[in-house]
Amino acid sequence: MQFKLVPEPPESLAFVEEAQRAVPLVPGSEDDCCARMLDRTDLQSRDQARTWLTFLRALGLAEEKSSGSARIRRDPEPAYLREQFRENVFGVPALLEILAEAEEALSAEEVFEEFKGAVPTWEHHKNPNSWQEIWGERVEYLLDWAVLLGLAEEVDGGYAAP
Repeated sequence: MQFKLVPEPPESLAFVEEAQRAVPLVPGSEDDCCARMLDRTDLQSRDQARTWLTFLRALGLAEEKSSGSARIRRDPEPAYLREQFRENVFGVPALLEILAEAEEALSAEEVFEEFKGAVPTWEHHKNPNSWQEIWGERVEYLLDWAVLLGLAEEVDGGYAAP
């Protein structure tokens, strides 16, 4: 299963560990988990906490059980995070391929132009007036996560394969 929700990348991977530690070991409801994340991190809204909770599931650091979400006892090592990010976050393989095939660094907008065809059609219908804005931001977040995880690099204000 691939996940689409991607939070704005933090300054460092240390925040991933901080967010993971905020998820309870004993399964709790989404509301309980989000409240804990808001209490234990500098996240500002329930939507941010919910996005992070989903993203932690994508990264293999949290799981959803019948009784709620729970933390997985695993250190968020960069190599593991890279693998999980590539495998479980929608669009990452396509973005990395776009960067690998580019002859020079691309701006986030240029990457989005190349990526647009990968956006599921139902997303166009779900948000007909804003899907490009929503997915443009998502692509930017994915690119910044790729840089943070060492899967891409920033070059002259653009993005390139390492």
